[in-house]
Amino acid sequence: MAAQKYLLYHYNPNKVAAIIFIALFAITSLLHSFQLIRKRTWYFIPFLIGGFFETIGYVGRALNAGQSYGNWTTPPYIMQSLLLLLAPALFAASIYMVLGRIIRLTDGESHSPIRVNWLTKVFVAGDVISFLAQSAGGGMLSQAKNSSDSKRGENIITGGLGIQVLFFGLFIIVAGIFNYRLRAMPSLRSKQLTVPWQSYLFVLYGASLMIMIRSVFRIAEYVMGQDGALLDHEYYLYIFDATLMFFTMVLFNVYHPSRIITKESLKRDYAHDPESQVSQDSGYELRHENVQVGHK
Repeated sequence: MAAQKYLLYHYNPNKVAAIIFIALFAITSLLHSFQLIRKRTWYFIPFLIGGFFETIGYVGRALNAGQSYGNWTTPPYIMQSLLLLLAPALFAASIYMVLGRIIRLTDGESHSPIRVNWLTKVFVAGDVISFLAQSAGGGMLSQAKNSSDSKRGENIITGGLGIQVLFFGLFIIVAGIFNYRLRAMPSLRSKQLTVPWQSYLFVLYGASLMIMIRSVFRIAEYVMGQDGALLDHEYYLYIFDATLMFFTMVLFNVYHPSRIITKESLKRDYAHDPESQVSQDSGYELRHENVQVGHK
């Protein structure tokens, strides 16, 4: 009996849906490019690369969608499989960096459960491990010739996604503890800042939650395997991956970190008045408080 042919997709990829998300991700990525260059927020480069990964990934799906069922070529499949899988890990790297900069901005190091010098390193290291595991598994999966190869790749990807979810969970806990402590015992600088740094913490929570939901969806997708409902129906991908990642990118278009965090806003030593400094690029400002001392 002849072996059953291994199918790259369990459905005909929808070309219209792919083109729509190519356009959406291209628009938000180009806007991020403009914001990054104009504000020189170089720590957001991984986020931007993630946006281009999403755009190119859906180009791969569009190319496969133009081919007949069961006769899809491998290069576009590998393109979409790897790039769509890895893009959120790049989003995560920049999100981790933003929290560290908010902690420095508010002089809130003493309120962070993890020393700020280690915070970004710890979470980015976890992100790199997750990225590498997903890359390895994605490479195996994209070149799978049979169900055994596919299962091996899926298991490695699931492990990488599990690491991503674990570190995101820890990240949200650390950010929440920092936020709670700083609200309970505000630093002088956090009280003087006029920029909405607390709002940006909630932006981080929102973005992290969307990436976590997407990662949990991907874990469920691979755990259920080739015969699972999630891989049998394309609309799950667009609901729990494409849409959530697009909203994540748009969220940071609207609440771009450059509004509160630039190189200037992180300086500790001011050339003039140590209690009043304005950075026009970031809108960062310290309120100058006049203190009068009376004599008895």
